[in-house]
Amino acid sequence: MTTLPINVAAGRARDNRDDALIRAVKVCKHFELPGSHSIFTVLEDINLAVKSGEIVALLGRSGSGKSTLLRILAGLIPASSGDIFSSGRRLTGPNPDVAMVFQSFALLPWLTVQQNVELGLEAVGVPMKERQTRALKAIDMVGLDGFESAYPKELSGGMRQRVGFARAFVKQPKVLFMDEPFSALDVLTAENLRSEISDLWERGDFPAQSMLIVTHNIEEAVYLADRVIILGANPGRVRGEVMIDLLRPRDRGARRFKDLVDGIYIVMTNPDRDLTTAMTGIPPRRETPYPPLPHATAGGISGLLELLYERPELRDLPEVSSSLQLPTDDLLPIVDAAVMLGLAEVRQGDITLTEAGRAFAIADIQTSKDIFRAQVLERVPTVKMIYTALKEKPNGSMRAGFFLDILDEHFPREEAQHQFETAVDWGRYAELFEYDRSEDRLFLPVEVSELTD
Repeated sequence: MTTLPINVAAGRARDNRDDALIRAVKVCKHFELPGSHSIFTVLEDINLAVKSGEIVALLGRSGSGKSTLLRILAGLIPASSGDIFSSGRRLTGPNPDVAMVFQSFALLPWLTVQQNVELGLEAVGVPMKERQTRALKAIDMVGLDGFESAYPKELSGGMRQRVGFARAFVKQPKVLFMDEPFSALDVLTAENLRSEISDLWERGDFPAQSMLIVTHNIEEAVYLADRVIILGANPGRVRGEVMIDLLRPRDRGARRFKDLVDGIYIVMTNPDRDLTTAMTGIPPRRETPYPPLPHATAGGISGLLELLYERPELRDLPEVSSSLQLPTDDLLPIVDAAVMLGLAEVRQGDITLTEAGRAFAIADIQTSKDIFRAQVLERVPTVKMIYTALKEKPNGSMRAGFFLDILDEHFPREEAQHQFETAVDWGRYAELFEYDRSEDRLFLPVEVSELTD
């Protein structure tokens, strides 16, 4: 695999404050955990800038705070600390220099296409004649000429997202924000719309000076962006940036395009482990004895290990993703889980099985469960905590709420639920405990209970 000189100097501003359309300076976002004096940090020490005439992609895995950061830059939610500057002015409310295209189409079903597009202009008092003229131009720009009087229910998903783009275009923003704008569309529709946006930019017809795109799709970032800013997760921090030194229009088949995609895979599959820097005046994050579990099922982990064993030549993660027909954001948690369990290793973007992983892949079902059980008890404190607590109970049974309360001390409520569900999935596969959803109770299997009596 080709490696690339990637700038991983996290958090360094690369241009002067005066020439940035939007700039974030030491931005942090955190939430207090319910019933606790601890905080959950979503974003930490974020420094970045968007200049005129460039497309910037924010690329990160789930949990990196990409969408949260976009909303802070748009002035939709406040930062816990730090500053946002828009056109050199400190932002104190909604950012008038930006318009946003969301993942969900967010159209008002009782309004026509044209009325939906005009809505933002009407809200700021643009006269009717002007807003109609601007709306019709934007509708034509996104290829919906002739559908001005149609209602959202009459449109396909791709057409509804085009209305979303027209609604943003009509504002003629300095910077267009796009939050996973193609992820709700089928593959062909997304590719078509992505190409049209790229064509508008290349022709100089784009109705904004710059674009900021949130995505988890590496190829999409390399195809569209001039700069890719990579965010680490838990908490979200700028790990560095990759300059996309490709001529437009971009050729996905070019060797350099593939090298850039591979290089970013390498960065994203070798997470930055230095997460100790804290913002001044913010209480330090409490270290958790329960490292976050990747949201991957035991079945998904097993399937990945079997594939890697059956196809030893398949090591490159982009090729694994393609072979499994899994998007990056779906594959990486499975990879992380296999690594956490000591069943696989990742180096320079290549994944290989460990000795335990090879033994797991070729074993019969019961032996594979025995291997999984040993690895879980050795390497996964959350599952071991549940198992140990159940063994301490004379009847080997406890309410799930007890464990959720423990996890609530270390994770936000929704994430605590996800952590619990993953731990239950792994523990059940390892035959360490069972879960009765109707009674919301965990209990030891009969044979385990008998062994501990």
